[in-house]
Amino acid sequence: MSTVSLRAVVLPDQPAQAVDTLMRAIEQVYEGAPAIAPVAGAAAARDLPRTVPDGTAVVLSTSGSTRAPKRTALPRSALLASGSATLRRLGGAGDWLLCLPAGFVAGFQVVSRAVLSGTRVTTLDGGRFDAASFVAATSRMRTGRRYTALVPTQVKRLLADADARAALSSFDKVLVGGAPLDHETAAQLRRVTDFVATYGMTETGGGCVYGGVPLDGVRVRIVDEIVHVGGDTVASTYLGAPEEEQSRFYTDGVQRWYRTSDRGRWDDQHRLVPLGRTDDLINTGGLKISAGEVEQALLGVGWVDSAVVLGLPDHEWGELVGAHVVPRAGTSAPDREVLRDRVRRRLGPAAVPKRIVFHDDVPLLPNSKIDRSAIRERLSAAAYARAHVGEG
Repeated sequence: MSTVSLRAVVLPDQPAQAVDTLMRAIEQVYEGAPAIAPVAGAAAARDLPRTVPDGTAVVLSTSGSTRAPKRTALPRSALLASGSATLRRLGGAGDWLLCLPAGFVAGFQVVSRAVLSGTRVTTLDGGRFDAASFVAATSRMRTGRRYTALVPTQVKRLLADADARAALSSFDKVLVGGAPLDHETAAQLRRVTDFVATYGMTETGGGCVYGGVPLDGVRVRIVDEIVHVGGDTVASTYLGAPEEEQSRFYTDGVQRWYRTSDRGRWDDQHRLVPLGRTDDLINTGGLKISAGEVEQALLGVGWVDSAVVLGLPDHEWGELVGAHVVPRAGTSAPDREVLRDRVRRRLGPAAVPKRIVFHDDVPLLPNSKIDRSAIRERLSAAAYARAHVGEG
C-alpha cells in the first residue's frame, strides 16, 4: 500500500490563532500538500505515525466518550464530498461561529467548510463557551448568512439566557449533533431559530444525515438493527487499531461503508431514527433496557435539566440501571422516588434506576461530548458511599 507523509499541526491555545493555523494547513492540503493531524500539543504530535495511506487528508481522533480514542484517516475526497454536500443542504456558503474544538471532527469541519467556500470563522473569546461569550462572538460576525454547530449541552445553556436566545435567532441554521436532543429542548430551540439535528461521527466525516435525511452522496442502511453508513464522506481506516475495529470499514463494490455501533430504524417518512448505541442496552436480570428510553423518561420530570443513564456491574442482576441527574437551577429538594416512579410508570419496574446521583453539572470531554467514564466514576463513588455511610 502506498503511503504519504503525515504532518502534525499543533494548534495554539488562543482560538483565533488556532483557526488561522488550521485554515492555512487545510488550504495546503486541498492544494496537494501532505496529510495533517491537528493536535493540542507537542506531546501528542510525537505519538503520531510518520506516514498514512495515500490519499489521506487529515487524521482526527474519535472522541473517546465510550471507549479509547482511535485515530481515523479521512481522505481528501471525503472532506470535499462532505463540505460540498453540507453547503448544498444548508442553502449556500456562509460565515461560521466556532463553538467546538477545532481538533475534533465537528469543529474541524466548521473550519474546512469555511476554507472551501471562502468564508470567515469567528471564535469565542478565550475559547470558553458560555452564554455571554456566545453573544459577544455573534455580535462580531459580519452580516449575511451565518451558521454554527452545537452539542445539546451547549444548546441548553444558551436557551436559558435571554441574550443568547436573541443571538441564536440571528443564525440561518444551527447544526446540533454529538448526542440526541431531547424533545422539550428541541421544541424550545425550534421556537428560537432554524436548526437541524445531525447524525454522524468522525468515521463518517462528521454529520452526514441531516434531519434524518442523508446528505447527497451518502447512503444509509440498517442491517440487523445496526446503522451502516456508506459513500464518499466515509473515512478510509483507523490507524493502528486492532483488526476487530478495522473490520468496521468495508467496501461493497467500489463504495466505502462503515458499520457503526448505533441501533436505528426508519420512520414512516423514511427518515433515520437513531435508537442509541448497542452498548446503550443495559442487561439487568435477563431483560434489556434502553438507557436512552430511561433518560427520556427522566427528562419528563419538570425539575430535571439533564439525565445520563448507564449500566453498572452488579453481582446479582448482571447490570443495574444507574442515573446521573442534574436538577434545574432553583430545585430545592430533588426526590429520587419521584424519578423512580416516573420510570416505573413509563417503562416498567425493570427499568427503574437502582442508583441515582444528583450533581450540578454534566462532565464533558474536550470536544464537549458527555464524559461517560467520569459519570461512571461518580455513580461508583455513590455506591461506595452508600455501602459505608448510607445514601437515600
